Amino acid sequence: MKLLHVFGTRPEAIKMAPVVRAFYDTPGIESRVCVTAQHREMLDQVLDFFEITPDYDLDLMRPNQNLHELSARILTGIKPVLEDYRPSYVLVHGDTTTTLITSLAAFYDKIPVAHVEAGLRTYNKSAPFPEELNRQITGRIADIHFAPTETARQNLLQEKIPEDTILVTGNTVIDSLLWSIKKLDNYTDDEIEDLKRRIDFSKKVVLITGHRRENFGQGFVNITDAIKTLALRHPEVEWVYPVHLNPNVTDPVYQTLGDIRNVHLIKPLRYPAFVWLMNKSFMIITDSGGIQEEAPSLGKPVLVMRETTERPEAVQAGTVLLVGTDKNKITGYTEELLREGELYRRMKKAHNPYGDGKASERIKAFFLNKIP
Repeated sequence: MKLLHVFGTRPEAIKMAPVVRAFYDTPGIESRVCVTAQHREMLDQVLDFFEITPDYDLDLMRPNQNLHELSARILTGIKPVLEDYRPSYVLVHGDTTTTLITSLAAFYDKIPVAHVEAGLRTYNKSAPFPEELNRQITGRIADIHFAPTETARQNLLQEKIPEDTILVTGNTVIDSLLWSIKKLDNYTDDEIEDLKRRIDFSKKVVLITGHRRENFGQGFVNITDAIKTLALRHPEVEWVYPVHLNPNVTDPVYQTLGDIRNVHLIKPLRYPAFVWLMNKSFMIITDSGGIQEEAPSLGKPVLVMRETTERPEAVQAGTVLLVGTDKNKITGYTEELLREGELYRRMKKAHNPYGDGKASERIKAFFLNKIP
């Protein structure tokens, strides 16, 4: 059996790394990796940390490319890889442009597609954009669906996906997180050392991230106004914000927060330093999807600056709270958590609904059972 793992962004690489590693030296299965490099530098950092060397590198990233150009490059770039390797299955992850277009290319070549992290839904094609439609279309193409949760499985069943093609595995991001925490026990780098110098970790540290397209404009104005209010009210707290490089993010963030002494605006961190910082934080404010899954395993309460989430399990479990970009909600819930009362204790101890760190082993077992 021949497997081809295809991914192109940093989040995909983080979540596919344990799957790739699970198939190292597996009798009866040949496994190769193709990266589109939809994110170049951020992708390479993750590959290095997880000790993965791609067999195929399409190197498709271009400055200021749009979705039309990227989609066309992936579709034409992946074709010779599929023709050269002729995999038994193509494995894709989640909801990126790489995932959608690779799945389409595999379908054109009549190669079965296995979708890791299948079944996440908001049923609002504009939020998140373009990810919601990417994963829905991938779900129609895919032949095997590795759903991270029972909720994701139910979404697929409601869409008439055959039950015998769905396997609930847990989320592979937990596999990556637990592996990384162990590695960080004996690991350091320049970014981690710089964080130690710049930030007073004897104080409470609030980690902030934000990058989603649907928050561009007034959403980020509200977010930065809320953080400014909180930072000025609480000079005893360190507010740490790795700022995404998109001008729609950098402009409002630096304009509003750039001169506040206890707000640390830093460049985006590589994965090891970011995991280290998450683990050192008191709480997290984010619009990220992956952090909603990772932080509960570290016991970190999360406020999610989105109106909807395709990860309702965390809301139901009480590990995250949806606050949107409402300034009053962001400030109000942050201050309540800073008081370390009942809400903080409940969120800190809530059970992580996204798995036990063995998702990649379940995926591996599935394919081993497919070997004649």
